[in-house]
Amino acid sequence: MSTVPTQIRIDSETKQKASELFSTLGLDMSGAVNLFLHQCILHNGLPFAVEIPSYREKTLAAMDEARRISSDPDVKGYTTMEELKAALHKSV
Repeated sequence: MSTVPTQIRIDSETKQKASELFSTLGLDMSGAVNLFLHQCILHNGLPFAVEIPSYREKTLAAMDEARRISSDPDVKGYTTMEELKAALHKSV
Protein backbone atom coordinates (compact mmCIF):
# COMPACT_ATOMS: atom_id res chain seq x y z
CA MET A 1 0.00 0.00 0.00
CA SER A 2 1.44 3.39 -0.88
CA THR A 3 1.78 6.15 1.67
CA VAL A 4 0.99 9.83 1.28
CA PRO A 5 2.62 12.72 3.12
CA THR A 6 0.38 14.28 5.74
CA GLN A 7 0.99 17.48 7.65
CA ILE A 8 -0.39 18.28 11.10
CA ARG A 9 0.23 21.16 13.51
CA ILE A 10 1.22 20.38 17.10
CA ASP A 11 2.64 22.73 19.71
CA SER A 12 6.36 22.08 20.24
CA GLU A 13 6.11 20.96 23.89
CA THR A 14 3.43 18.39 23.11
CA LYS A 15 5.42 17.10 20.14
CA GLN A 16 8.59 16.78 22.24
CA LYS A 17 6.85 14.93 25.08
CA ALA A 18 4.99 12.65 22.67
CA SER A 19 8.16 11.91 20.69
CA GLU A 20 9.99 10.94 23.89
CA LEU A 21 7.11 8.70 24.95
CA PHE A 22 6.82 7.04 21.55
CA SER A 23 10.59 6.49 21.46
CA THR A 24 10.40 4.49 24.72
CA LEU A 25 7.69 2.40 23.05
CA GLY A 26 9.84 1.83 19.97
CA LEU A 27 7.75 4.12 17.77
CA ASP A 28 8.36 7.31 15.88
CA MET A 29 5.72 10.00 15.42
CA SER A 30 4.61 8.61 12.06
CA GLY A 31 4.23 5.09 13.44
CA ALA A 32 2.27 6.35 16.46
CA VAL A 33 -0.09 8.41 14.28
CA ASN A 34 -0.61 5.42 11.99
CA LEU A 35 -1.35 3.23 15.00
CA PHE A 36 -3.86 5.78 16.26
CA LEU A 37 -5.59 6.03 12.87
CA HIS A 38 -5.80 2.23 12.52
CA GLN A 39 -7.37 2.02 15.97
CA CYS A 40 -9.91 4.71 14.99
CA ILE A 41 -10.87 2.64 11.96
CA LEU A 42 -11.05 -0.55 14.01
CA HIS A 43 -13.31 1.11 16.62
CA ASN A 44 -15.28 3.08 14.03
CA GLY A 45 -14.54 6.17 16.11
CA LEU A 46 -12.01 7.34 18.64
CA PRO A 47 -10.41 4.43 20.53
CA PHE A 48 -10.99 6.13 23.89
CA ALA A 49 -13.71 8.11 25.61
CA VAL A 50 -13.68 11.86 25.08
CA GLU A 51 -15.35 13.55 27.99
CA ILE A 52 -15.10 16.47 30.33
CA PRO A 53 -14.42 15.01 33.78
CA SER A 54 -16.73 16.19 36.50
CA TYR A 55 -15.72 16.02 40.13
CA ARG A 56 -17.76 16.54 43.24
CA GLU A 57 -17.09 19.71 45.23
CA LYS A 58 -15.63 17.61 48.05
CA THR A 59 -13.11 16.06 45.63
CA LEU A 60 -12.16 19.46 44.17
CA ALA A 61 -11.66 20.86 47.67
CA ALA A 62 -9.43 17.90 48.58
CA MET A 63 -7.37 18.44 45.42
CA ASP A 64 -6.95 22.14 46.26
CA GLU A 65 -5.90 21.25 49.81
CA ALA A 66 -3.36 18.71 48.52
CA ARG A 67 -1.85 21.34 46.20
CA ARG A 68 -1.67 23.86 49.06
CA ILE A 69 -0.07 21.36 51.45
CA SER A 70 2.44 20.13 48.88
CA SER A 71 3.73 23.64 48.24
CA ASP A 72 3.73 24.82 51.89
CA PRO A 73 7.31 24.83 53.23
CA ASP A 74 5.98 24.78 56.82
CA VAL A 75 4.31 21.39 56.37
CA LYS A 76 6.50 18.54 57.63
CA GLY A 77 7.36 15.95 55.00
CA TYR A 78 8.68 12.41 55.37
CA THR A 79 11.17 10.64 53.14
CA THR A 80 10.64 7.10 54.40
CA MET A 81 7.68 5.07 55.55
CA GLU A 82 9.47 4.35 58.84
CA GLU A 83 9.86 8.08 59.49
CA LEU A 84 6.12 8.60 58.84
CA LYS A 85 5.14 5.68 61.08
CA ALA A 86 7.33 6.99 63.91
CA ALA A 87 5.70 10.43 63.64
CA LEU A 88 2.21 8.88 63.66
CA HIS A 89 2.98 6.72 66.71
CA LYS A 90 4.46 9.74 68.50
CA SER A 91 1.26 11.77 67.99
CA VAL A 92 -1.00 9.07 69.44
